[in-house]
Formats: sequence, structure tokens, C-alpha cells
Amino acid sequence: MFRKIFIWMGLALAIQVSAQSQSEVEVKTLTLPEVIDLAHEQSLMALMSRHQFRSSYWEFRSHQASTRPELTLEGILPSLNNSMESVIQPDGTEEFVQRSNMKTSLEMQLSQNIALTGGRIFATSVLQRNDNFGQEPPTTYLAYPVSIGFTQPINGYNVFKWDRKIEPLKFEQAKLQYLNTMERVSQQSVRYFFDLALAQINLEVAEKNMANSDTLYQIATGRYQLGTIAENELLQMELSRLNSETSLNESTIDLELRKSRLRSFLGFNEKVSLQLIMPREVPLIEMDFDRTLAEAKENNPEILNMQRQLLEAEQNVAEARSRKGFRGDLFAQFGLSGNDFDLPGAYSNLERQQRLEVGIQVPILDWGMGKGQYRMAQSAEEVVKMDVSQTMIDFDENIFLQVMQFNLQDDQVRIASKADSIADLRYEVTKQRFLIGRIDVLDLNVAQEEKDRSRRDYVESLRNFWNYYYDLRGLTLFDWQKGVKLSEDFDDLLD
Repeated sequence: MFRKIFIWMGLALAIQVSAQSQSEVEVKTLTLPEVIDLAHEQSLMALMSRHQFRSSYWEFRSHQASTRPELTLEGILPSLNNSMESVIQPDGTEEFVQRSNMKTSLEMQLSQNIALTGGRIFATSVLQRNDNFGQEPPTTYLAYPVSIGFTQPINGYNVFKWDRKIEPLKFEQAKLQYLNTMERVSQQSVRYFFDLALAQINLEVAEKNMANSDTLYQIATGRYQLGTIAENELLQMELSRLNSETSLNESTIDLELRKSRLRSFLGFNEKVSLQLIMPREVPLIEMDFDRTLAEAKENNPEILNMQRQLLEAEQNVAEARSRKGFRGDLFAQFGLSGNDFDLPGAYSNLERQQRLEVGIQVPILDWGMGKGQYRMAQSAEEVVKMDVSQTMIDFDENIFLQVMQFNLQDDQVRIASKADSIADLRYEVTKQRFLIGRIDVLDLNVAQEEKDRSRRDYVESLRNFWNYYYDLRGLTLFDWQKGVKLSEDFDDLLD
């Protein structure tokens, strides 16, 4: 029953494919490098990685902006008030009076964070105007032509110092992570490419086997009529023919499915039909473990990620240490001020104005909360250190295994290629011997199965070679064919 279903599905799909071929369908013939290049250009995975890098870029730009002077303008233009208010009279009594006024103000401030100390210096200029409707004088001005000051935490924790260490490291990690993601795009391209390539091979094998089975069945029918073979052999040939027909339909369905997946991955619509050209040779590359490990430790984003984890753990300890004891803030400001009934007068006869403020906070009884948080941060730092140490051991071991496995792959490809040629030749010899009646149908079927398996094994050996190669490229961010580090014009990614 299931075979009949597959046969009907295959026929339906074949009709659909035939109808589609008569419409306007663009056939693209692609090699493995061309598939990888297209995936880097237009696959969803590549597009998402570009946007992730842009997000990291603007996060880093925000950090850079926080280290530079900031100029702001703040204003109230205007604030109107017309209401009854409670006013304390000189004799201490309280009366409700009608207030009708308008306030206008502008303030410009230039400030700069100080990474060395964690404080901030600033300079401000303020102008205020009050319009009191129905009173004399109707307008007054208050001016602070210039005031300078600073704020400084005195608890020992400097967030700007830690940001200067961590944020550039995060941005460098984002660059390497983008390159690593593009190599994962290459790895995915290899998988989809060889999925479709194997489906193409399976269809070619199925078509050839179908033609051979049909021919051999016709010959066997003639021999049976002449009485030179038994009915059992004829039935075996007929069964082989039916199995070949089923395999052909299944291969046709699988081919279209694999085409659809690769087409979707590359961002093509259904109007594009893909045809792949199999790579016949592999480059001669022998990787040295020490060189590979050195490149991986220099270029792999996971190394920077571990460094960042250690720094962030140290930052958490420093912050927790600052919170468990004395805390304080220092604020100081000095400037000039003036007021008058007109604008020029507000900037004349200026008077000095100073402000100094020291705020402190000392925990008297916190039931050990500050100390507990500090100890927790220390424990978390130790956990991070142990985790990073184990990750580095696993990282080195993974590189060693990857290099060892890759260095075997060129031999595997060579052996599989030779086995494919031998199995194909053996099948042809076996078929000719069957045609002259020297061997039976069982030997012929065994030779056919070995031929088909050897062909698929050869494709799988090519897949394994390129899988291991791009896995190592992703780990090291190094082009082992050209002998150069992988790079990217990151400015172009921001367009």
C-alpha cells in the first residue's frame, strides 16, 4: 500500500515538475563556492548577523559618546500659572491670594565624565524670567552667567573605569562573532549543498537502475520463454524492476524537497530551479595542531567572551565591595549670579554663589547584607574562573580532535573515489556476465547495491571533508587555502 502511495505521489510530482518546466523557470547551475557566496550575500542567517553587528556597533558608539563632553540645552517656554494660592503674611497669618504669572527659563550645560576618578565636571549658564501679571514691577530676571562644579563618588567604585575595559572588548568580540557567524553560514551551505547533491546522485542512480532493470527484465522474459531460466529468476527480475520504479519516484520527491530547502536558504523563490555541480577534487591541506590552536586562541570570539566574563566578575566584586561599607558623594559648585528688572541689569552687579555638599551613608545595622553580597560576588567570580579554565581545556581538546579528523579526510575522499570507480566497473562486468548466463540475478543485485552504496559513500566523503574544513575555519577564523586571516570591511556593514 505504501509503495503504491509513493508511486502515485511520484507521478503527481513528475507531472507538476513537467508543467512547471514549461513555464518560465530560471535554472541556476551552481558550484559549492557559488552557493556559499550567495548564502553570504542574501541568506536570512547572514542578514540577521549583519543587523546584530550593527546593534553592537551602536552600543559601542553609545559608550564612546559617554566618554566625551556633552552639551545640553534645557528650557521652560513658558510655564503659566493663574490660580489661588495660600500665602503666609508677615504677621504669620495665612491668606489666599490670586496668583497670575508666567515663568520662562533656559539652561545650557557642558559636562564631562572623568574615567580616572568616576566623577563628573560641569559648567552651566542659566537665565530665568518671571512675569507677574498685575503687579509692580511686572518682570524680573535672574541670571547665572557661569557656574562650574563637580560631583564625585567617594566609595571606591568607578563604573567608567570598568566600562573602558569591557566595552571595547565587547565590540571586538562582536566583530569576531560576525566573522564566526558567516562561517556558520558556510557550514550550513555545505550541508544544504550536499543534501541536494546526494539527492541528484540518488536520482541519477535510480534512473540508471530503472533503465537497467527494465532492459534486464525484458531479456529475462525472453530467456524464460526459451526455458533457459527458471520462473523464480524471472520473478526476481520483475521484483527488481518494481523496486527500481519505487526508488525512482522516491528519489524524484526527495530531489524536489532538497531543492526547496536550498532555494529557501539562499533566498530564491519558486521560479528558480537549482542544479549543482559536484566538486571532484579537494585541496591538499595538512593542518598543524600548534598553528591551528594559536590561530584559534587569537581569533575565536569565544576567547574574548571568556576574558569578558572574567572582567565582569571582577567588576561585580568591586561593586559589591563598595556597597558593604562607607559610601559617600561629594558635590561642589561655584559661580556668579545676578537679578534685576531688565535683562542687561541681571548680568551686572554679579554676586558670588557657592555650594558644597558632602553626603555619606554608613551602614550601622544591615544584618550582614552587604558582607553577604560581597561574599556572593567573590564566590561567583571563583565559579567563573573555574568555568573558564574548564572551557579552555575543552577548547584545546576540541581543536585537537578537529585537526586530527580533518587530516584524515583527504585520504577518505581518495579511497571513496577509488572504491566508486571499482564498484562501477565491477557492476558493468557482472552485468555482462549475467547477459551471457554466467551468473545468476542475485550476484547482479549484490553488485548493483555495492555500486550504489559506493557512489553515495563518495559523496558523503566529500561532504565530510568540507564540513570539517569549514568547522575549522569557523574555530580559527583563518582561510587555510589562502593562508590569511578572515577579514571584513565592517564600515560597509553599516550602510
